[in-house]
Amino acid sequence: MEGIEEMRIRREVIVAVILGAFITQIDSAQQIGARNPASDWPTYNRDLAGTRYSPLTQINTTNVSTLTQAWSYRLRPEPGKSVPAIDKPASSFEIFQEVTPIVVNGVMYLPSGDRVVALEPETGKEIWRYELPEGLASFRGVTYWPGDPGLPARIFFTSLRKLIALRADTGALDPTFGDGGELDLEIPYSGVPVIYRNVILMGSNFFGPGERHIGPHLTTSRGEKGDVHAYDARTGKKVWDFHTIPLPGETGNNTWGNDSWKNRTGNNVWSFTLTVDEQRGIVYMPVSGPGMNYYGGDRPGDNLFSNSTIALDALTGKLKWHFQNIRHEIWDYNLPPAPGLIDIRKDGKTIPALAQVGKSGFMFILNRENGTPVHGVDERPQAKADVPGEVYPATQPIPKKPGPLARVSMTRNDLVTAEDTTPAHAEACRALWDKAQFRNDGPYTPWNYRPNGGPASLAFPGMTGGVNWGGTATDPELGYIFVNSKDEPSSGWIAPNPRYNEKTKDTEFPYVHQSGGTLSAEARDADGRSLGNLPCFRPPWASLMAVNAATGEFAWRVPLGVNDNMPDGKKNVGSPGYGGPIVTAGGLVFIGATRDRRFRAFDSRTGKELWSTSFDDNVTAIPITYMGKNGKQYVAVVAATNGQGNNESLHVFALP
Repeated sequence: MEGIEEMRIRREVIVAVILGAFITQIDSAQQIGARNPASDWPTYNRDLAGTRYSPLTQINTTNVSTLTQAWSYRLRPEPGKSVPAIDKPASSFEIFQEVTPIVVNGVMYLPSGDRVVALEPETGKEIWRYELPEGLASFRGVTYWPGDPGLPARIFFTSLRKLIALRADTGALDPTFGDGGELDLEIPYSGVPVIYRNVILMGSNFFGPGERHIGPHLTTSRGEKGDVHAYDARTGKKVWDFHTIPLPGETGNNTWGNDSWKNRTGNNVWSFTLTVDEQRGIVYMPVSGPGMNYYGGDRPGDNLFSNSTIALDALTGKLKWHFQNIRHEIWDYNLPPAPGLIDIRKDGKTIPALAQVGKSGFMFILNRENGTPVHGVDERPQAKADVPGEVYPATQPIPKKPGPLARVSMTRNDLVTAEDTTPAHAEACRALWDKAQFRNDGPYTPWNYRPNGGPASLAFPGMTGGVNWGGTATDPELGYIFVNSKDEPSSGWIAPNPRYNEKTKDTEFPYVHQSGGTLSAEARDADGRSLGNLPCFRPPWASLMAVNAATGEFAWRVPLGVNDNMPDGKKNVGSPGYGGPIVTAGGLVFIGATRDRRFRAFDSRTGKELWSTSFDDNVTAIPITYMGKNGKQYVAVVAATNGQGNNESLHVFALP
């Protein structure tokens, strides 16, 4: 039987041969003037499979430490120009902060506030710009369509409650699409559409770019539908729709007791983009939770397709399979990111798989042809509480492998120690815990009913995760799935809503979630200097990790981010943020996703941090990498969150 070391050496030789051939292919393409598709980053996640994997190797583990900034592009309008949608935004945290560019055929396209621009990716020089008369261009990204006989290539993006088509060559509205280049959407979408065989596949929000960020399902049961739609990329004609809350006669309608499906809001698909298996013609959609998020007494049952990964025929919208990650959701965990696809070699067979993550802190690795868990699932009994009318499910599915991606339980033994932070902070945390007497039953801890006098429930993870919208990156060569997570709990009770009465019953709900306070306390150093409010549970508070898809085991796991206020030797505690990773054949994982205003590169095999740079703003966007026409590989990322001043920018790096 072949030894492990021999297998490793043989595998590395094979990979080296493949990569060497790839580099030769790129060089040859550049010499004859053609552009290799591997040079681009043509979709939000680089490919419809959602891998965020680039085969480029010029920037690699041996030289990434020398990366320097090549150019930057300021996202705000020119100084002195007034744009109401930016000067007084409907949602201040959704303007530029989550923008990811694309690069197609050697041209970069991205939204930038009230405009969409095309740039030279080697210099940042504008090729064209399109300015909106109102609202914002997508604050997440744009979609490229290569055109059709008689129709030019287009750039699609959403704004307000519209889908807009621009000519990719000039930036002008394309009047052959929709009504003069615009299509009014039945349900708005703030993410980035994907296109499969001339079909535009859309998620669903309750607001569009430039409108106030609302989530009616957080506080009530009634409101807009969360259904998803598909449109013809040539004309804008609707191709199909899918009811995420099933109607009578549809699969899953019987999971809504007492006809609670009627007039129900929630179950939207707010993922920043979607994932498609191009070979099988399947689109995978992560469905969020139903309204009202924290109380389900009026909706007994599992409430399909809430908190489910659904597989639909991309051309017809017909349901192929579904896998429900959480039954009868009451934690606002929903299911933010679309899954990433990866093929797994297991027991001598190739399994077409996907990895679905979410706020609950678990990763479900599923066979993407039928939704069967690859590594198995345990049905764990669901703890129960005393909320009037609430009907708790008997069990919740917990993946056997991998283990939790984030903290999913809490006891007094998990409190910070003096060695983690400071003696005074550790003492304050013990006092807080002893006073609050939080209830925690492990995963899916239910909310106590406040009038009955019980302590506040403590849910790990909290309503922001776990893993949020940043999702995963997958390396098909290593067979690794990369994901970042954070530990931020939620606490509280369910209580009667004082605003609910006969007159308000159409807009208010009988019960509301009330906060139980934070599990944090002020920390001070030996000189009495405040270090800020720090979590009371042991670090790391944010992590980056790699999962071996074939085994379900963690290949490595490291803290992600630092706290610069902490004493020397204790700074590497993780910095919880938003965003996600990309991975390259050069052996690198690039990621921001922290609150320490840094952008980092890690060794994809070991998790060792190899490079970082600092900005004036935090990075809460997905980075990209691409090859310029000049033969240089670039890495680009937007830094635009919680900074000082108005210098939100796209930053682009290359080797010296």
